[in-house]
Parts: sequence; structure tokens; C-alpha cells
Amino acid sequence: MNAGKTVFAQLLAHLPRHEFRRAVARHRGNYRVRSFSCWDQFIAMAFAQLSGRESLRDIEACLSSHREKLYHVGMRGKISRSTLAEANERRDFRIYEEAGYSLIRTARKLYQTEELAVELDRSLYALDSTTIDLCLSLFPWATFRKTKSAVKMHTLLDLRGSIPTFVGLTSGAVHDVHFLDVVPLEEESVVTMDRGYLDFERLYAVHRLPAFFVIRAKRNLRFRRLSSSPVDKTCGVRVDQIIALMGTRSRKDYPESLRRVAFYDMKNHRRLVFLTNLFTVSPKTVADIYKQRWQVELFFKWIKGHLRIKSFYGTSANAVKTQVWVAVIVYLLVAIAKKRLKLQPSLHTLLQIVEVNLFEKTDIIQLVTKALRQEIMTETANQLNLFGS
Repeated sequence: MNAGKTVFAQLLAHLPRHEFRRAVARHRGNYRVRSFSCWDQFIAMAFAQLSGRESLRDIEACLSSHREKLYHVGMRGKISRSTLAEANERRDFRIYEEAGYSLIRTARKLYQTEELAVELDRSLYALDSTTIDLCLSLFPWATFRKTKSAVKMHTLLDLRGSIPTFVGLTSGAVHDVHFLDVVPLEEESVVTMDRGYLDFERLYAVHRLPAFFVIRAKRNLRFRRLSSSPVDKTCGVRVDQIIALMGTRSRKDYPESLRRVAFYDMKNHRRLVFLTNLFTVSPKTVADIYKQRWQVELFFKWIKGHLRIKSFYGTSANAVKTQVWVAVIVYLLVAIAKKRLKLQPSLHTLLQIVEVNLFEKTDIIQLVTKALRQEIMTETANQLNLFGS
């Protein structure tokens, strides 16, 4: 089926070209462009992500060595680091943002039947952000602290398949809680957050959507207990209460009752207190929902560890956002390929296999099957023979 196609070409085939062309046309990405189109730019940046290139010079040298193979994935423009740098600076990053959201819609449909790790009959999301440190002299627009710059990648992660459903890029100085004003939450869904998002006025807006939240409480929370429910302390739950807020401002911002669940984490020996407007599940499920928030931490760790978003090929806001969105697109392409091709390895393993075989003309399924068979054979060969002489 994929005879003659490189692994790179097979992966890119999961990105709908008509959606990409529509985004380019909408933002006039190819206006007065003669030789290096937006598709050429995307291929170069996607190649840099998948192969781990560290600089524009590195990208130019590696792409030039594969010129004939790149022609078959639609790259027609001349490869030059100055041309790529100019494209990253000038072409609207929203082209890649829109392409990313088209893939998000595809990935969510593919993963919508995935089972959650908790017993919940609603959609479950995790909201968090990660900070990417930058040099103040090179990125003065990304205000963070007096001595350094940074950008924040705010992400709403669908926990069915760990698919980022909304990504926002801001300077490091923007507080996490402000992101609650713009994130599109699904009605009747559940979102779990850390206490950095604890703002009762904004949480009440989530409640009125209506949607549900599970969030860590702060230690100085002032409240009045309205009622308590019996708990099974053997599973870690210590308290299950219905409360009313007592602070003058907090009571005004959130006038309705809340549920307060205290849980003792036996593994890490710490006590956690959660606030939620979800009254229909067990207190242990409330704690389990919050535990799933770590999936977004794993997503950030994965994308920082395996894609290139910690060192940038350009210094403008547009160049940085372009690079981050191409990284998200690559993550989604791997996730979509994994699901469509019914591949068993984790995203981490799959990316490693793809990375070293980008220009091999082998079907991805056969490539992964061969790699896994080789891994099993190696493990078997390393085992001791109990009955050998």
C-alpha cells in the first residue's frame, strides 16, 4: 500500500492537505512567495522536530543531503537557512495553529472510545501549563522576570488518549488563572486543575456553564461545614464534606455550596484537600480524578523531551509560536498514525522508531513489527538458560 513511500511521507499523509491549503489561503501565507511555500516551510520544520535538529544550519545541511527524497513529500523550494528563518519570522503562525486544530478534531474522534482510568461517565480534561525558559536579551518580548524571559504553553488535555484539545501560548508573566477566561470547556465535562487555578469567581463561571471541576484547595481556605458523609479510610479518604465559603470575597464570588474531600496519599505520605462541584461520585473517585491531572505533566515531559521546543530557530514571537505549533502537529501525527494503524508501541517508542527511519521506504506497520520482533529476540537472547550445560 505504501510501496515507494518514505516513512516521513507516510506520516505526513495523515495531515489533510486541503485543510492546510485553506489555512494558508486564509492568512495569505503564500502571498508573493516564489520558491519556498508554506508547505515547504512546514516540511522543513516537521523534519527538524522528528530528526532532532538543533539549528537552522543543521536543518539546511540535513535537508540538502535528502533533496531527492524530499521531492516526493511535496517539497519544491530551495533549502536555505536564511529563507527558512525569514519564513518563520514573517508567515503567520496561525496557519500552523489552524492545521493543528484540524488534527486535534481528527485525533479526538479516533480516541473517543478510549477508556478512562477512573469510573466516570463524562468527558475528563486536565488543565495546566509549562514554562519554557528563554534568554532575556534574545526574547525581550517574552516578559517573565527581571533577569530572564519565558513563554508559557497552556494546555487543556483530553484524558481519553492524552490529546491536547486547546493550546495557548503567552509570555511567562501571564498567570495561569487568566487562562480560565479563554479555555473552551465542554458542557457537563469534568476538568481537573492544580491550585494555581483557584479563583472562585472563575470557578463559579465554570459551574454555571455548566461543567465540573476538581481542584486542590489552599491551606488558608475559610469555610463552614454544612454536612459530612461517612468515609472508608482504608482507601485513603479522610473527609467528605459539604461546605460554604466564609471569606467575604470568596462567598460573593462563589455563593453556592462546595464539596471538600481530604485524601491521604499513602505512597508519598502527604495529605491532599480537594474542592469540587461534583457531588454524584464517590470521594475516592474525586481523588482519582485529580490523580489523572498528572497525564498533562507527562504530556509536557514527553513533548519537551522528544520534540524541539526548548531551543528555538527564531527569536520573534511568531517564530516561537510557529515552532511550538509544528511540535504539537508532529505529536498529533504520531498519535493519529498509532491509532489508525493499530500500532502497539507507546508514543515514545514509536517516535524513536520513526526518527531513525524517516527516509526508509518501508511500510510503517512492517517497520514497527520488525523493530518489536528484534526487541523481543534481544530480550530472549539475554535471558539465562536454566537447563544449559
